[in-house]
Amino acid sequence: MGSLRARLLLLLMASAALALALYAGLMVWPVPLFMQWLGWPALSPLMGAALALLVLVPLLLLLGQSFLAPLSRLLRALEGAVLSYREGDFSMSIAAPRRGSSAELGELLRLHGDLGQALREQRQHLAQRELLLDTVVQNTPVALVLTDAQDRVAIANIAARQLLAQGRSLAGDDFAALVEHAPEAFKQALAAPQDGLFSVMLEGVEETFHCSQREIRLQGRPHRLRLIRRMTRELSRQEVTSWKRVIRVISHELNNSLAPISSLAHSGAELARRGDIDRLERVFASIGERASHLHGFIDGYARFAKLPAPRLSPVDWPALLQGLGAHSAFRLASPMPDQAASFDAAQIEQALINLLKNAHEAGGAAEDVTLEIALPPGELRFTVGDRGPGMSEAVLSQALLPFYSTKRAGTGLGLALAREIAEAHGGRVGLVNREGGGLAVSLILPRLQREA
Repeated sequence: MGSLRARLLLLLMASAALALALYAGLMVWPVPLFMQWLGWPALSPLMGAALALLVLVPLLLLLGQSFLAPLSRLLRALEGAVLSYREGDFSMSIAAPRRGSSAELGELLRLHGDLGQALREQRQHLAQRELLLDTVVQNTPVALVLTDAQDRVAIANIAARQLLAQGRSLAGDDFAALVEHAPEAFKQALAAPQDGLFSVMLEGVEETFHCSQREIRLQGRPHRLRLIRRMTRELSRQEVTSWKRVIRVISHELNNSLAPISSLAHSGAELARRGDIDRLERVFASIGERASHLHGFIDGYARFAKLPAPRLSPVDWPALLQGLGAHSAFRLASPMPDQAASFDAAQIEQALINLLKNAHEAGGAAEDVTLEIALPPGELRFTVGDRGPGMSEAVLSQALLPFYSTKRAGTGLGLALAREIAEAHGGRVGLVNREGGGLAVSLILPRLQREA
């Protein structure tokens, strides 16, 4: 009962009172009287003090042990609870203090009970989350393999076990040994520093996969996460959709060109029969114009389909900008770069020509078409801007798809070709509506370390 401070104060007061009583008993009464009756000499003050201490120390030890017993029991219980928590066992609880214990000890035990309950609830929630996560990971169709710093398998889900080991457990296996006999395309995709697609023959059927790899830290240690996704069906659906779109676009363009050519040819034959040579020349010129337009349309598709691998070489910035200016007008919105860069100048020039052409066709003023060249760390960024109406969210999400166009006579190849060229260089294309109106299209390329 009472606080621990009051108990300690009471212990000190009792100790002082007991010491005074012992000293008085030895020096005043009854010990001096008893010694006088026996004829013994009286005790000196120093001897009395020594005898008092000799008797007082054991009594104080017993008294202190009695007063501090509840605290000792609590400390031993807390020590056991902490050791249990360290081992991951949160089920241990400490009994409520007996009546008469201090208020501080009771409050400490209550807080400890609340802590244990909170840890048990968190442990239960964590176990439920882990169970849910494990269920999701194990049943996802994406093959997931997590390896440690020694490249040994730490986690492999069902899809990964079926893909790599006919369903058997992979825990602890060396990953390099697992893929040692895999197809060469599979091993090259795993060795590549970036995500990519690869195709292999499985049971006589060509299957396409997407491989993604990331470095992560788990419990403070480095791990590598590999995700291998089967893409055959999805790519087949996308391929069919793309072919349908191609056929619609080509059919529309051929009809728009062949129908006038057929009509003009019939008119030319009629004029030739009549001998109207003057009008016949205009008919032939119109036929040639439509044929030239159709040739350019087909040539654009051919260039998109036959894009060669880029050949990187140091770029002459003045020559590149001069060549762009010869094809399309623009205002340079940044200083000419003074740092070296390496890329396929012909392909990048073609991509920028397409972007500048789209900017001029966007509907804004020609003098508002700009080109900005920036060199942030590790990147080379070309940004073509215009002040047209911009794009809606729906159009932005599809603008980079081949054959997608919002223009009546558009082929949908300008942005798609720029994207193909950027990705062939290991880069990407980004589109964003500008503040104040217009669109900004960025062609982003990685910069090699040796260029720095």
